[in-house]
Amino acid sequence: MSSASPIETPYAGLTPEVVLDALDSVGLRGDGRLIQLNSYENRVFQVFLEDKRVVVAKFYRPGRWSDAQILEEHAFANELAAAEIPVVSPWSLTSEQRGTTSTLCHYTGGADPHRFAITERRSGRAPELEDEATMEWIGRFIGRMHLVGAKSAFSHRLTLDLATYGQGPLDWLLAGDIIPPDAKPGWERAARDALAEIAACFDAVGSTRTIRLHGDCHAGNVLWTEAGPHFVDLDDTLSGPAVQDLWMLLSGERSVATRQLHALLSGYEDFMEFDWRELRLVEAFRTLRMIHYSAWLARRWDDPAFPIAFPWFGAPVYWTDQAVRLREQIATLREPPAFGGPAF
Repeated sequence: MSSASPIETPYAGLTPEVVLDALDSVGLRGDGRLIQLNSYENRVFQVFLEDKRVVVAKFYRPGRWSDAQILEEHAFANELAAAEIPVVSPWSLTSEQRGTTSTLCHYTGGADPHRFAITERRSGRAPELEDEATMEWIGRFIGRMHLVGAKSAFSHRLTLDLATYGQGPLDWLLAGDIIPPDAKPGWERAARDALAEIAACFDAVGSTRTIRLHGDCHAGNVLWTEAGPHFVDLDDTLSGPAVQDLWMLLSGERSVATRQLHALLSGYEDFMEFDWRELRLVEAFRTLRMIHYSAWLARRWDDPAFPIAFPWFGAPVYWTDQAVRLREQIATLREPPAFGGPAF
């Protein structure tokens, strides 16, 4: 399988020495200790400094986001922090190479240029999503975030819609030799039929409000402390309907998910009004995520970390299984919505 990635070996030159030199170029002197943290998309390190502080350095994947898109992410994080919403915002630092001050740092001292950002280290544990009080607290947190997100709009970040997260990934996958020939026709038919059902779902719901969102709000991206929840990253922030930041926190049988949703929205509406029509979009967004996820894996296949982490991807059985799951989603999309209005 071949991906069409323009970056054949991303991060090949990002050695520990380069990481420390990059931080040194913005006035942060490491004491030699660093730990690579879990991240598939970027390369993220916990770095110990000579002044005893511990920071997190995120090196952005080449070619994924433009500088303008990253700076919008940073500006949104800082806007949330200024509103006393618990997010980890990037530091503004002065580059010794460029003589400029920005939250997005550039380093050109290694074999390849690198872009990176620095934040303080924050720790936490996974939230207990089975606990209704926890879900209500998370709902208040997201409601406050959306209240800020609705105040202005992104100019450069992506928008969650059928073209960007459905048709675009589908066309890209079909244009290459990524899907095995035997599995390609079945997957293509299922994907096209799914997009048609999603379009019908969007039409049935009608116009919805688009605001700035976290974009990838699932349990793995929420850290919990005694002070409550916080996000440590806004790498996938985008514009879209509010429900995108809610549905991935739901799990289990319908009765369990309904209780979770009730608790989430109970807290959410303390700060932000929710358009209950958007609940009809949950399965549409779930289906878009499936197609987008397959394209994401394929685009990253030239990164040596991906075949190791996802050895099952690309085999014919993967695509036939995806076709079956898409057919199941089509059936779900044709059913009455799982969640109704305020009274459920």
